[in-house]
Amino acid sequence: MLDCLITMALFASQPPLCEYLGRLSAAFRLCKHFVGIHRIEALRGSSPEHMSLLGAAQWLADTKWSIELHESLYGYPIVESIHVWALCLFVGLAIVLDLRLTGLTFKTVPVSEITKRILPWTVLGFVVMVLSGALLFYAIPVRSYQNIFFRVKLVLLVVAGINAWAFHSKIYLQLQTWDRDPVPPKQARFTGYASLVLWVLIIFCGRMIAYNWFDCDKQPQLAIINTVAGCMVQ
Repeated sequence: MLDCLITMALFASQPPLCEYLGRLSAAFRLCKHFVGIHRIEALRGSSPEHMSLLGAAQWLADTKWSIELHESLYGYPIVESIHVWALCLFVGLAIVLDLRLTGLTFKTVPVSEITKRILPWTVLGFVVMVLSGALLFYAIPVRSYQNIFFRVKLVLLVVAGINAWAFHSKIYLQLQTWDRDPVPPKQARFTGYASLVLWVLIIFCGRMIAYNWFDCDKQPQLAIINTVAGCMVQ
């Protein structure tokens, strides 16, 4: 498991896009070996329930490490605290860049100077945040999988990732033409505002995961709630 986490951290910290797919493939194979994803694959042919993601989540919930982490007096709170600290580090520094991109503040500071100073710490915060978040999911996979706020959070994370990719793959490549401009071009400002809004919503949804208002075991619920949450209602 430790080798798996280290490999994922190395993958996330390497900048060239051409190396990402290769490192992701290697990391996945290592995780598959140590965590036992092959056992999940073996469940696919057993029953319709096991063929679903919910069946995989239930299998994870029944594993020894998941149970021990969930029931640990100190383990789960420590992992959750690390996740929050990493979130503060990553989002806090990302907001600094976003505010510069929107032109609201730091107008006299070149964008390249800001990215140079905060990028290493931002990457560190992101890696720790993702790894600790994965452990939190591993501790309570079924409830997380069927939690509306968790599902919305995942969608927002994907959108935030696309927004960041669009900035670094297109807008940032033209940085020399607007690096010192007090107000960046329209595309950069849009990216900054979008990032601010998305991370506010992501943090909100992450906080709301703790509440059980729409949990599947609280029936009756509205049909749309059961559908979005993936509740198996008899």
